[in-house]
Amino acid sequence: MHKTWSTPVCSEEKRLVPCKLCGSLSFRPSLLCENFSYVRCTGCGLVQMNPQPTEASIIHRYGEGSGEDYLLYQLQNEKTFLDLQLLALDDVDFNGLEKELFSTVKEPGVLDIGCAIGSLLASLGVRGWKTMGIEISGPQAEFGRTKRNLDIRTIALEENHFPEGGFNVVITSHLIEHLNDPAALAAEVHRILVPGGHFFVTSPNIDGFQARLFKSRWRSAIFDHLYLFSVKTLSRLLEEKGFAVEKIVTWGGLAAGTAPLPVKRIFDRAAKRFGFGDVMIIRARKV
Repeated sequence: MHKTWSTPVCSEEKRLVPCKLCGSLSFRPSLLCENFSYVRCTGCGLVQMNPQPTEASIIHRYGEGSGEDYLLYQLQNEKTFLDLQLLALDDVDFNGLEKELFSTVKEPGVLDIGCAIGSLLASLGVRGWKTMGIEISGPQAEFGRTKRNLDIRTIALEENHFPEGGFNVVITSHLIEHLNDPAALAAEVHRILVPGGHFFVTSPNIDGFQARLFKSRWRSAIFDHLYLFSVKTLSRLLEEKGFAVEKIVTWGGLAAGTAPLPVKRIFDRAAKRFGFGDVMIIRARKV
């Protein structure tokens, strides 16, 4: 089982923090990985690193500490990553929402938080969206700005002080699990969305078949992921911050190379149909 790309495990300042979903300080061991581990909150079931690296450590890891390696990784896999993002958005009827918005709004605004090199923003810009991105990794943001002429900010979401109701859609793909305070992100996204605006969140699914099968060897149990959400815990977080969950889709039944292709295809179809996929996307509406 090959794990997702991650920054190298290193020694960082850590602290014990209350669960960001329910506020509990009661945890039990969950996953013991190589040189790091996860616990499960006994109150709500959210799996998390705790004690976890401080916010300053995380900012350094992705900001000052990030180099050209991850930029190269993004460039080498750009088409694959973009195709997966567009397919996931299509699964929760982003295209239908797009048609509806363009019938009433001349140039709807979309914010992609953790936009990397801006592939999705560039694609949406061609379709008529007014695009903006946030990416604290300097080399990736610089690529999107200089090579694609995109408006990409390099400071955290809250520090941008966007006006209330400034965006029709906010998208995060494989971002929320990296943050010290995912609840604060959801609250700020709610504030900056127009009434009835939509939040699309993609994240690994710890209740999926692969996570249950591989446990600590699961490909998303990596040093960079501070939280490992399930459909239940991520939905609860969004609902508690003022969103109505409209649609949930999971995908990825078996990882490539773990079974013959015909078997993998059967599992992949079943994972999407029955909701035990490796990755999930949630479409939520501001209420």
